[in-house]
Amino acid sequence: MLTPDQARDRAADIVSRAVRAGADAADAVFAADASTDVGVRLGALEDLGRSESEELGLRVFVGHRSASVSTSDPSAEALGALVERAVAMAREAPEDRWAGLAPQERLMHGVPPLLDLDDGGDVSPADLRAWAEQAEDAARSVAGVSNSEGGGAAASRSVWGLATSHGFAGAYATTTYSLSASVLAGDVASGMQRDYAHHAARKRAHLETPESIGRRAGERAVTRINPGRLASGAMPVVLDPRVGSSLLGHLTGAISGQAIARRTSFLLDALGTRVFADGVTICDDPHRPHGLRSRPFDGEGLPVSPTAIIADGMLETWLLDSASARQLGLEPTGHAARGVGGSPGVSPSNLYMQAGVIPVETLVGDIADGVYITELIGQGVNSVTGDYSRGASGFRIVDGAIAGPVAEFTIAGNLKDMFLNLTPASDLEFRYGINVPTLRIDGMTIASG
Repeated sequence: MLTPDQARDRAADIVSRAVRAGADAADAVFAADASTDVGVRLGALEDLGRSESEELGLRVFVGHRSASVSTSDPSAEALGALVERAVAMAREAPEDRWAGLAPQERLMHGVPPLLDLDDGGDVSPADLRAWAEQAEDAARSVAGVSNSEGGGAAASRSVWGLATSHGFAGAYATTTYSLSASVLAGDVASGMQRDYAHHAARKRAHLETPESIGRRAGERAVTRINPGRLASGAMPVVLDPRVGSSLLGHLTGAISGQAIARRTSFLLDALGTRVFADGVTICDDPHRPHGLRSRPFDGEGLPVSPTAIIADGMLETWLLDSASARQLGLEPTGHAARGVGGSPGVSPSNLYMQAGVIPVETLVGDIADGVYITELIGQGVNSVTGDYSRGASGFRIVDGAIAGPVAEFTIAGNLKDMFLNLTPASDLEFRYGINVPTLRIDGMTIASG
């Protein structure tokens, strides 16, 4: 695989060609990836995959007109045709007065932050298979587990480079290792129940052991056997961290520059106002060492830095790329995100809600009748109004304690009210790209199936 320096040079070369071919401005992305994944089921090898890819994406501007093209063919002939096609397409495209490169004076210069995203390691398919087998074996050894959907292990290395015609060129590499197990518990009489466990890390040394992943998957599945039903009505809802993080996804979608510019957000007029309760702070940290979403610069070449999106309940910023910032009369915030094709969008990096001061036991302790949710189903969320309705399963809370499993119900509310009535516990762990502690939301509506 190419080094970051080579990736940067590939992107810079195609940008130079575009300018020579008549583009007024251009930027390019080079992305390469090599990954190996292994899956086993019931102790036997089920699949083994190896993929390698290199892609180059070019965006050119002719005045206020732009076009984007991409290729996986690195030959000189293909790149020459790519440049010619992009410039020709841009000349025929409709004008967009907001489109363009990031402000030149805002570009990142100097030495990028050291984020420790690439451990340089290489894992053999035999090792990956052993990890997957160990994870599945541990899951199947849990009493009550009756079948398996399998264990999996994967390792990959990626290189990403960006260059612009007005002075930016940079690249970085990442490694990712992951482990998973998924099993079923119970029987036909009690109803089969499935659950899983998964972990991913930038560095092999930080990956959880296969045994711990498998054991967690098995234990989760067994606790779900023979679920009951909830009574419909309003009650407190407690969200497990692995599902509570989805609320931050709804938040970032609502404060993205595109949603605000198009006036399609339930938080349209919320900047500078209270969105969450006192004490709730939500941060974005692109500089987190070996973070799953860490990055030294954004998708337009702008510097990135830790940001408090919500500070003590108040909404402090939109998430803006350059185009949406121009449309709103603001400055880009360093949240631009690029794929190989198309124009930038926006995305947070390592997003998290700070831990609260209340232990989980205390958060749950005064709930006489409620529900602890471990799984959310469906996508019943209206980004314009904030109306929220999703299928769920989990466990009853009775007299301050977690009780038996429950399934086939929906939770409903409005995200504005949910955010304001949300209380975080003190158990924050950094396991995913988006992390939250256990969350309690009072007053949600439960409808039992």
